[in-house]
Amino acid sequence: MALFLLERVSPHPVDRSWHRLTEWQRHADVVPLTRVRVVTPPPTHQGTVFVARSGVGLFAFDDPMEVVVWQPPGHDGPGMCRLEKRGSFVTGWAEIEVHPADGGGSRVVWREEIRVRLLPGFLDRPLRWAARRMFGRAVERLLRLP
Repeated sequence: MALFLLERVSPHPVDRSWHRLTEWQRHADVVPLTRVRVVTPPPTHQGTVFVARSGVGLFAFDDPMEVVVWQPPGHDGPGMCRLEKRGSFVTGWAEIEVHPADGGGSRVVWREEIRVRLLPGFLDRPLRWAARRMFGRAVERLLRLP
């Protein structure tokens, strides 16, 4: 199991950063070798299910996720979304929060616990490092997209 936290600051207002991070199909534009298919009808809500398919050929796997908490940002506070990973290969959860940043813009907090079946425990530290790096880059790219 790999548990990690990352934070990023964006010049965009909270609602725009929220939209960039929770438009699930956009994740395919920033994560190599990944396609995303939203299974439930829009808009995103508690109960939305989507599947990220990562890899190539025989080395590909599905990573189905369900939105279990959906609280878009509003006048009363930051946005918060919690995803449960429900795959047969990758399990865990992710939480995305978008807060107003001091001085304008927004601050993104991404927490994730990822488990890869059959991966021995001694590989948890490299998995944590790789996941934090990959998701950190993905968040940065999502926040930069036009």
